Amino acid sequence: MILGAFTNDSFLTERNIISILGASAALAMVVLAESLVLISGKFDLSLESVVGIAPALGALFVLPAAQAGFGTELPVAVGLLCIMLVGAGIGAVNGLLVVKLKLNAFIVTLAMLIILRGLLVGATEGKTLFGMPEAFFTLATSTFLTVPASVWLAGAAFGITGLLLKYHRWGRALYAIGGNQQAARAAGIRVDRVLLGVFITAGVLAAVGGLIQTGYVGAINSNQGENMIFTVFAAAVIGGISLDGGKGSMLGALTGVLLLGVVQNLLTLAQVSSFWIQAIYGGIILLALMIARVTTGRAQD
Repeated sequence: MILGAFTNDSFLTERNIISILGASAALAMVVLAESLVLISGKFDLSLESVVGIAPALGALFVLPAAQAGFGTELPVAVGLLCIMLVGAGIGAVNGLLVVKLKLNAFIVTLAMLIILRGLLVGATEGKTLFGMPEAFFTLATSTFLTVPASVWLAGAAFGITGLLLKYHRWGRALYAIGGNQQAARAAGIRVDRVLLGVFITAGVLAAVGGLIQTGYVGAINSNQGENMIFTVFAAAVIGGISLDGGKGSMLGALTGVLLLGVVQNLLTLAQVSSFWIQAIYGGIILLALMIARVTTGRAQD
């Protein structure tokens, strides 16, 4: 923030700060989803594809055939509900494969990422979807006290989740499972049920993130969410979410999101080419890991 203030006079203006928050809202929802999965000791790489496929299917059910839709022309409310159900359904499939069949979470969700990416391209026929009802854009376009509704929603989601993790037995169970699944099971925690619920919740949150992204962009293309998972993991790691499970906080994860949002905005104001942003994100991750290693004095497994 200090660097930004010296780099560009418009950086600390109210308009630019709101712009950073609005641009970070979709990412925040997906980071929240991934953070819950990581705390439980698992991975979910498919969340970036959920960001694309969930709102796309909702739009295709609503749009007429003349606008590349399925021609069903379902009511808008049903289309929005479909977005949430698609996210929940994908999360449930991931959860069943990982929890019940005991398959490797990394490989399962990587395969699901590829499957869903292919389904998105096939369903949209590689086209960009336009002309969705205004309700698909409401979260990104409507404001309260000049701040987009998507920002308020993301803030509320992080706040509520943070309280649940700290004070509710579900949150304590999640940390226990991520720390030592066998010990958690021996303590009477219903590990399978909690993990399945985490995957479903993550799918729904990613679907909401996709809806926010749709409103922010104003359309849905066949590569929506592509490569987003790298930024999601960057924000989570920078925010102190442990890849080993059982550690991390929502405040830390939110800090990671905002740091990346500020960095991207600063680079844009400094007229740095977007091609360099991913490389800079990687450097930030390495720097964050080294700082954590020095400050904690503990080796990182």
